[in-house]
Amino acid sequence: MKFKQLSRLALAGLGFVFSVGSMTSCKNDNEVEPIKEGIERSEITLTSASGESVSAHGDHFHGLDGGTEGEKIVITFDETGKATQNGHLHLPSEAVYKLELKAWDYNGVEVQNQFIANKATADLYKAFLIGGDFVLNTDTQDETGAIFQPRESKYVDGTAVNGKYEMTGIVSYFTAGHRNEGATKKVAFVLRKLEAGVKAKVERVDWNRTDYKTVFPGTDILELKFEIHSEGEHAH
Repeated sequence: MKFKQLSRLALAGLGFVFSVGSMTSCKNDNEVEPIKEGIERSEITLTSASGESVSAHGDHFHGLDGGTEGEKIVITFDETGKATQNGHLHLPSEAVYKLELKAWDYNGVEVQNQFIANKATADLYKAFLIGGDFVLNTDTQDETGAIFQPRESKYVDGTAVNGKYEMTGIVSYFTAGHRNEGATKKVAFVLRKLEAGVKAKVERVDWNRTDYKTVFPGTDILELKFEIHSEGEHAH
């Protein structure tokens, strides 16, 4: 009698373990993978800007508002910042290009405007164009060097962006300049989240500094790598 009772208890125990195990298995099978944080893919669109008013002047451009937009080139990047399309550019050295950043999170939502939602938010972000060992325009006597100029006019909330220290670089302008023709330059478009108060210390000539991480404390949010080959006449 005792043996039968023990057998029944043992079988009941096994049934309970099996039931719990099955429930656990079902729970694991139905678990939803958490969505990754960060940026899954990005684009930089280069649009040529030309016209009699558009010209290089020291660390910035003149006449951009009166320029005419033309040819577009779109560079696409994966989640690691590696270029997946148009990662090697042939650009006329004297041409001026408008650069527009777009980025998407792992939900497929565009997020680039979040960095310039308002002044308080944008005060923490700045774009740099790192690498390439460019001859900067400010280091030439004849306006033949490179310029990278962040240039937004409004925050997403509609208020005006005032002055060079408020510019972020979600929209920017670039020219390689005659002095940088020749060898291919490996560069990275970097969007950096800065520590509070640091952005106001970034000058226009600081866009290509090799020591930017040390001088401007913060964290790189994006590092989009591509190549620029500057040519004297026309792009291939």
